[in-house]
Amino acid sequence: MFVITVKFVIHEKDTEKFKVRILQQARDSLELEKDCHEFDVCHDPNNKNIVFLYETYTDKDAFDVHLNSKHYLAFNEEVTPWVKEKIVTQLEKQAL
Repeated sequence: MFVITVKFVIHEKDTEKFKVRILQQARDSLELEKDCHEFDVCHDPNNKNIVFLYETYTDKDAFDVHLNSKHYLAFNEEVTPWVKEKIVTQLEKQAL
């Protein structure tokens, strides 16, 4: 499995609308992409401006499909002005 984590730091004035929009993005990704297996949205209980994503895909190619999907491109264009910082990490999930 190919894993992506994303840590967003959102501008304070945009936090609430970002949280609504990221949940829609998670639903769209899970419903529209057969190779997107998990899209977890996590919020920092100590800092409302931090949002963390944990996403799993079948492989790197499936993630590339995600990055080029209409719903991702629309999401990214809409939320980019709201984002103060974005850290993306790519990982490989190890089988037990």
